[in-house]
Amino acid sequence: VLQISKDDVTALQCKVVCLIQNGNFKEALSVINTHTRVLTSDIIAFEKAYCEYRLNRIESALKTIQSASQQTDKLKELYGQVLYRLERYDDCLAAYRDLIRNSQDEYEEERKTNLSAVVAAQSTWEKVMPEDLGLREATYELCYNSACALIGQGKLNEAMKKLQKAEAFFLFALIFLQDVTEEDIEAELAIIHGQMAYIMQLQGRTEDALQLYNQIIKLKPTDIGLLAVIANNIITINKDQNVFDSKKKVKLTNAEGVEHKLSKKQLQAIEFNKALLAMYTNQADQCRKLSASLQSQSPEHLLPVLIQAAQLCREKQHAKAVGLLQDFADQHPANAAEIKLTMAQLKIAQGSVTKACMILRSIEELQHKPGMVSALVTMYSHEEDIDSAIEVFTQAIQWYQQFQARTNHGCCVFQPKSPVHLSLIREAANFKLKHGRKKEAISDLEELWKQNPKDVHTLAQLISAYSLVDPEKAKVLSKHLPSSDTMSLKVDVDALENSHGATYVRKKAGKLTADNQQKEQGQGDVKKKKKKKKGKLPKNYDPKVTPDPERWLPMRERSYYRGRKKGKKKDQVGKGTQGSTTAGSSELDASRTASSPPTSPRPGSAAAVSATSNVIPPRHQKPAGAPATKKKQQQKKKKGAKGGW
Repeated sequence: VLQISKDDVTALQCKVVCLIQNGNFKEALSVINTHTRVLTSDIIAFEKAYCEYRLNRIESALKTIQSASQQTDKLKELYGQVLYRLERYDDCLAAYRDLIRNSQDEYEEERKTNLSAVVAAQSTWEKVMPEDLGLREATYELCYNSACALIGQGKLNEAMKKLQKAEAFFLFALIFLQDVTEEDIEAELAIIHGQMAYIMQLQGRTEDALQLYNQIIKLKPTDIGLLAVIANNIITINKDQNVFDSKKKVKLTNAEGVEHKLSKKQLQAIEFNKALLAMYTNQADQCRKLSASLQSQSPEHLLPVLIQAAQLCREKQHAKAVGLLQDFADQHPANAAEIKLTMAQLKIAQGSVTKACMILRSIEELQHKPGMVSALVTMYSHEEDIDSAIEVFTQAIQWYQQFQARTNHGCCVFQPKSPVHLSLIREAANFKLKHGRKKEAISDLEELWKQNPKDVHTLAQLISAYSLVDPEKAKVLSKHLPSSDTMSLKVDVDALENSHGATYVRKKAGKLTADNQQKEQGQGDVKKKKKKKKGKLPKNYDPKVTPDPERWLPMRERSYYRGRKKGKKKDQVGKGTQGSTTAGSSELDASRTASSPPTSPRPGSAAAVSATSNVIPPRHQKPAGAPATKKKQQQKKKKGAKGGW
């Protein structure tokens, strides 16, 4: 048709649609652009925008949709997808709501799924509390998106249950699907399992998460976005350990086209981790290059400058790191507090505690916070600078007083102080009392007692402080102390002494008989004497013989010890150097005895056998004393054989 008529609108439209169906988006877009005179935006706006969307030209697709004179349902659907890719979630949510409200067809379930995906993205990336849209979780996609929204809210246990429900829905849906391959099943389950592993990682179950991540990677899913996210999460688990495995996983995050599959915050997190990995692997130049690139993309972001400072500290350039942080704090006052906290940490690491305190006190928005006050007082106490510590307390208390005056609008009516304010006053008073500043602690204690006149502990501290400054005032205040009768505590002493944690336990008195009671009454205060047991004497004790005075000493330390007597030397049979003979060896040689028979009798000589029948052969000869030793051995065996084998 086009050979006959090159500008046939219907033929050109058919050609564009065929190219789109075959995935030739570039060729389809070129056909549209070469026939702009015939294929106007009113005729082929959707096809052009769709080709630009698939070629990741999102901004161009948005312009094409907005330039169309008539907004059809197809264009509205594509408009919602484009807004989602541009991360304009509020506009995207409004577009899908309008679509669901004004359309009725078989694609309603898909629109609800997309709507839930937008809500999940808002909860995850913008930390927006999602509103209840009333979507019935009838499919595994809706369950999965609901789980993602719960993760954004920090409800991890509920999110895990939703993911398990989504997996069950998917497996149940496979019964009714016939043309689904194993690869499709593994791909869908990999997404669900990857999110489960992420929840485990957030819960601190890093071993379980790592095992599940590695199982997904072994399946080799085709979704490059999923692989990049899993590889990044494994790198965060490894941290500065298992660096070689992390370097392998980084390659998965560099796959072609991965930037079109992930959100901006996901891509930014991956780049941050690449810079940290370069720092851990001592690639200083690469670390600087990556962090500088990140800082140029997000000038107000804290992480790039913190990574650069950490790299300088690894190179022992602490002063340069502090200077870098100071410059960033001057340029971005909104983030100065966190930067100055890092600077103070570096000064403490260098041992400059006083300079660290000066940096912390320069953070005006944190000066009155109890945590900051506690840190400064502790550091000044470590440096034995008590005056500066008291000054920190004073400034914090004054801030709360001014804040209360502003909130009361100059009202003169007595107003109770806030719990934080009272806590600071009490800590200041205790600190001053601890370091002997009782005069300075009096005003704080009076303020506390004024707030709570029934506080006996504060009153006692106040009296103790006044006793050194104004004894008369102490006497006057002591009248406010409660009497001893009101102070007596109802304590069961017996129960307290017999309790489990008592160091002293009273022994229970035994039952006394009538005779014992009479004896005790008769003896009065006479103490009973304990009877000494007689020592046991040995059986061979002779009272006429005086005992050995050295019997308590060991035998070797006694004066009459002469050592053990050595027994007679026995014949050294078989001793000496190899090949040597002893004096008694000839006696043991049976071949030299006259009565020894031949080793083997000659065959057929019966007379010789009968003649030597009374002679015992050498093998059967026994040395003298052998029977006795055998008896001893048998006796020993009998003694030890009672238990059996």
